[in-house]
Amino acid sequence: MAKFKALEDFASEGKGSEDIPEILPVIPMRTNMLVYPGSVIPFYIGREKSLNSLEESIEKKNRFLFLCSQKDIQENEPKEVDLFTHGVVARVMQLMKLPDNSFKVLVEGVVRGKIVDGLQDGESLSAKVEILKVNYRNTKALEVLIRKVRDEARKFFQYTRRIPNEALQALEGTEDADKFADLVASILPLKLDEKQVLLEIVHPKNRLELLLEILLRENELLKIEEDLEKKVKGKLEQNQKEYYLREKMKTIKEELDGTGDPEIMELKEKIDAAELPPEVEEKALKQLERLEKSPTFSAESTVIRSYIDWLIEMPWNSESDDIIDIKKARAVLDTDHYGLEDVKKRILEYLAARSFSKGLKAPILCLVGPPGVGKTSLGKSLAKAMNRKFVRMSLGGLRDEAEIRGHRRTYVGALPGRIIQLIREAGVKNPLILLDEIDKLGQSFQGDPAAALLEVLDPEQNKTFTDHYLEVEFDLSKVIFITTANVIYTIPDALRDRMEVIEISGYTKVEKEKIATGYLIPEILEEHNMTDKVNITPYALSQIIDGYTREAGVRNLKRELASVVRKTALELLENDLDKKKIRKKDVEELLGPPKFLEDERLKKPEIGITTGLAWTAVGGTVLQVEALFQPGKGHIHMTGQLGDVMKESAQIALSLARVRCQEDCDEKFFEKHDIHLHVPEGAVPKDGPSAGVTLITSIVSCLKNKPVRNDIAMTGEISLRGKVFPIGGVKEKVLAAYRIGIHEVILPAANEKDLYKIPKEIREKITFHFVENVDEVLQIALKD
Repeated sequence: MAKFKALEDFASEGKGSEDIPEILPVIPMRTNMLVYPGSVIPFYIGREKSLNSLEESIEKKNRFLFLCSQKDIQENEPKEVDLFTHGVVARVMQLMKLPDNSFKVLVEGVVRGKIVDGLQDGESLSAKVEILKVNYRNTKALEVLIRKVRDEARKFFQYTRRIPNEALQALEGTEDADKFADLVASILPLKLDEKQVLLEIVHPKNRLELLLEILLRENELLKIEEDLEKKVKGKLEQNQKEYYLREKMKTIKEELDGTGDPEIMELKEKIDAAELPPEVEEKALKQLERLEKSPTFSAESTVIRSYIDWLIEMPWNSESDDIIDIKKARAVLDTDHYGLEDVKKRILEYLAARSFSKGLKAPILCLVGPPGVGKTSLGKSLAKAMNRKFVRMSLGGLRDEAEIRGHRRTYVGALPGRIIQLIREAGVKNPLILLDEIDKLGQSFQGDPAAALLEVLDPEQNKTFTDHYLEVEFDLSKVIFITTANVIYTIPDALRDRMEVIEISGYTKVEKEKIATGYLIPEILEEHNMTDKVNITPYALSQIIDGYTREAGVRNLKRELASVVRKTALELLENDLDKKKIRKKDVEELLGPPKFLEDERLKKPEIGITTGLAWTAVGGTVLQVEALFQPGKGHIHMTGQLGDVMKESAQIALSLARVRCQEDCDEKFFEKHDIHLHVPEGAVPKDGPSAGVTLITSIVSCLKNKPVRNDIAMTGEISLRGKVFPIGGVKEKVLAAYRIGIHEVILPAANEKDLYKIPKEIREKITFHFVENVDEVLQIALKD
């Protein structure tokens, strides 16, 4: 005996009656297709509970059942909360049993309904269903609404062209508002949520208003889509037409005079005339062949044309001839820049060696120094001295590796890297390329440009440099690369190792005066066309350098001198003067009060105050290190914005002082007293180990109650064993001491070798004490 006998009997006989029972079996629908009143829909039933409900419908409920949708169609065993309460009372019209024991059911929607009093869940699902009907009158407003929805529905079906003719005929022949609204809702391909909302709206007027809103929205989107399709189709047809006509013209021209596309022929002539290396010529001809086969106005043909142009325009064989005349080269360098002997000497050495060996590799120099000392302008002078083309690239803030190596041609708007672009701009394969601010390279997810520069700046590798865009090797070995930096420690070690580092220290006041007199003032006066009208005296120049600039270079000095010339020009015009001599007393009137006050030496020797020397990015400076013991609990207080390294030096100095002063203090002195160390100016951050000897001198001065000499300055790092270690910035520090009238300086013994950097005229006026331990320092610095 079959399990679902009543279903099988009905499938063969198709019996039923018209009465709708109050309690109906419920079948959850788990498709996006909803059944509306009046619509006939087939669907499949395979779940056992649904089959039991269908069995009950046929056997006991006059073929009536209640269809409602699941909120989640993936749910296999839905509960009451998983179902929409509104649905349709439907009548089973036909059944068909399938080979997998499931049934295909054809139902007709009869009327809207709503589950009341909950869902009864057993072997089958059933519920009490409230029939939802509404009484309404056919008004003129309703007729207008039906007509408007019908018009918009026609437009929708014209756009989509997916609705069968039978549905369109039914749409035209239905006048009843309720049936018409349900018919349109059942035909439209809407989302489940929208279909459910339409099913839950009982009054046909409200349903038609929502349908009209939906149709207007969909029709607007479909119209935009259709317009886009027309534009794309028209463009494709135009391209095909142009391609066809161009090919036809090409064939006709070949038949007439045996020539092809004039653009292709022109590019072929350029390739032949460029005398490209064999591998580059092969690449260019291969791309030319691809271009010939590509549609003229296609995106690919534009990319190929640009690529061939780059290959042709690169200076594969073009070089400028170096000037080997050493005297002439030196004259050019000396004319443009004062001092900087190390850099000039290195370039002259290279030129001298070139006179013996033409295959010598070009130097890769890194000029390191503070701002304004002439690093960038020196690059131009070097190019001029060697008769080389000069091009410059700023690396500050560069984050993308592709800026160096280029982008691959698969990317839209791809270009070669900046190195290849600079080579093409120069027009020769051996220019001088200045890579400015190499210490300020960035790094991001787009790659590390510093790593990309490793190949560029390696003499052993850059002979076969390959740009990602060109994809052929280019020889960079004849390029002179000059890089500039303000500091060396931010440059990666691997990159620093590939460059010859030349340090450029700041200018002394004497050097600044010579630079201003020989270079800056003549240049500014010529620029303003006032060569014979303004005369700046040496005393006025000295006042401008001391009171209005505090820098290692001369950039601000040039700015202040230009300001003096401009203000003087205004004064000449206002007072009908021909010329004017700028004296020291005129400077403050022209530039205002001095911006900087000179550091002053101590008036007399004092206990706990020592004159130290420090290096800054704008030159050397003088620090007055103060120490003071006060009652406390053995703590150390440090003020003056000291960095971690300087704080560590203070700790070392205190520990060393306790050992050195055991005879002068009892054991409990340090437990009952705090020490306060202060380094003015408080608003200026300070760091570094070179203040070690200064700190211990101030501390010991307090402990021994001996004043520190005010006519001596010092610098040096100390260890816990009392050794004095070498420091940097000797030239700048000594100049700072000389500037405030101190002519006696204590330096680490290991720094004696650095004295040659100090100008001779200053070196001869200063007495140097070279020390190896702190005992020597204290013996020299403390007064008895």
